[in-house]
Amino acid sequence: MTIRPLAAADHAWFLDLNQACLPAVSALTPVTTAKLIGEAGYARLLLKDGQPLGALLAFWPGADYDSPNFLWFKARYETFLYIDRVMVAEEARGQGIGVALYNDLFAFAKAQAEDGTGWVTCEVNSRPPNPGSLRFHETLGFAPVGEQETEGGAKAVIMMEKRV
Repeated sequence: MTIRPLAAADHAWFLDLNQACLPAVSALTPVTTAKLIGEAGYARLLLKDGQPLGALLAFWPGADYDSPNFLWFKARYETFLYIDRVMVAEEARGQGIGVALYNDLFAFAKAQAEDGTGWVTCEVNSRPPNPGSLRFHETLGFAPVGEQETEGGAKAVIMMEKRV
């Protein structure tokens, strides 16, 4: 497996993967895809045998990003790296792609932190429920720190953190 930064040539693949992962992630367009990747502090792609199979985007607090979940953490933390979306192609699930991306992100966040430690944050859908994602994050050491309703109450999320 190889992990590398997302490039402009990857945007169409990223958008296709994003749409395949709905409703676990929010919908994007080609324009919002480019903006999101450009604003991310961490935007990486995982390849196995040269095939892209997963991607992860994360944002620092200074990002120009208006996601209600990102803003929730921004109002409560001085420094953090917020995981906006992690996506794995359906045919590659259960092969360690997500764990590899998270481990790379943890190493990145720790290297960027002034004192060698930092917070990585994320949210997991509780409405509609995503029990697989919740188990995955808890296994990696994330702990719940709050809850929030979004989209006018149509969705609810569990806010989570991990110190790295």
